Amino acid sequence: MKTIIVIGGGPAGMFAALFAARQGHSAILLEKNEKLGKKLFITGKGRCNLTNACDMDGLFSNVVSNRKFLYSAFYAFDNFRVVDFFESHGVRTKTERGSRVFPDSDRSSDVIAALSRALRQAGVSVRLRTKAEGILTEGDRASGVLLEGGRILKGDAVVVATGGRSYPGTGSTGDGYQFAKDCGHAVTPLSPSLAPLTAKEPYVKEMQGLSLRNVEVTVRDKGRVLYQDFGEMLFTHFGVSGPLILSASAVVGEALKRGSLSMTVNLKPALSAEQMDQRIQRDFSEIQNKRFKNALSRLLPQKMIPVMVRLSGIDPKKLVNKVTKEERLRLCGLFEAFPLTLTGIRGFEEAIVTKGGVSVKEVNPSTMESKRLCGLYFAGEVLDLDAMTGGFNLQIAWSTGYLAGISSGGQSQGQSAC
Repeated sequence: MKTIIVIGGGPAGMFAALFAARQGHSAILLEKNEKLGKKLFITGKGRCNLTNACDMDGLFSNVVSNRKFLYSAFYAFDNFRVVDFFESHGVRTKTERGSRVFPDSDRSSDVIAALSRALRQAGVSVRLRTKAEGILTEGDRASGVLLEGGRILKGDAVVVATGGRSYPGTGSTGDGYQFAKDCGHAVTPLSPSLAPLTAKEPYVKEMQGLSLRNVEVTVRDKGRVLYQDFGEMLFTHFGVSGPLILSASAVVGEALKRGSLSMTVNLKPALSAEQMDQRIQRDFSEIQNKRFKNALSRLLPQKMIPVMVRLSGIDPKKLVNKVTKEERLRLCGLFEAFPLTLTGIRGFEEAIVTKGGVSVKEVNPSTMESKRLCGLYFAGEVLDLDAMTGGFNLQIAWSTGYLAGISSGGQSQGQSAC
């Protein structure tokens, strides 16, 4: 029986400790917070989007960074095994729009409670309020963990599952990156991902709090389309947010480092330009004696009307029966491509995940073991892996955590560095 030490009580760490213990080993789970799953608790706005019920191709296509690295991990513990795991531990699940899987209760606390029960049943030693400060080594292998205050905890293998730098208030302060560097690992540049975006136009602040559903967002860099999708977005005091924008940030974040990007919103994507013009003509024909500034309530939410009126260049006091065809077509163009200029991405405090991390070139994808130090494993967000919204980042955590857990005890089919 080996002693496996896991640093980090998030999803990847809990899975690593659980499955190491289920292999018959002594598993010790270290968590510096006062409870497990602090970041997991707030995921999905507290509902916890466990995974996504898409097929395997869908899993891979939604990974943004280093998807090929995840081949062994995803096949070892796929999304259907995640669902089966939680169902078998008393968490009924449901699948919603976009194949997103949630606990039926809509409570992330139920997910954490199920994991805590499983850890107890497997005999995992959970040590809360215990901060790791470094990895101990003997020769070419990891031999334990240096704890806060100089205490030493000896072990046969160490799994680093400390998360990234996003939501630092939950304890994700990037400790694992320093552990990796101290052990000779390269860490790729870190940046926030799945985060709100800032916009140049002052009129976004006028629409703060306005949520748009069923719109199509397109982001371009000098005319080249970087991102396009359909769904929901939100205006904020600094720019834009919401599911569409968070997903866009994962794709356009690097381009934003080089300069601003143009973004357009198709407010009525179900209508062609001709159909949009006909719709406006029909509305105007029913309210011919209204002023233009009062004529858009059937087409737009109230907060957006003053902005649209200004951008159209049409005199707000003009009667709609006096609006020219040229003016009307200009208005149609705004419905098809409402303009914004993206200037940046918000910080780690608002980002769901971290882009960048421990270089996967130095980690065995079949075991999650370091190629530089025997007995050292990595799992979850600390690795240079990130994905789109929809449960895919948690799937990465479950899959890599599982593989690190079974491998650290020597049960994996992959080749060890030792």
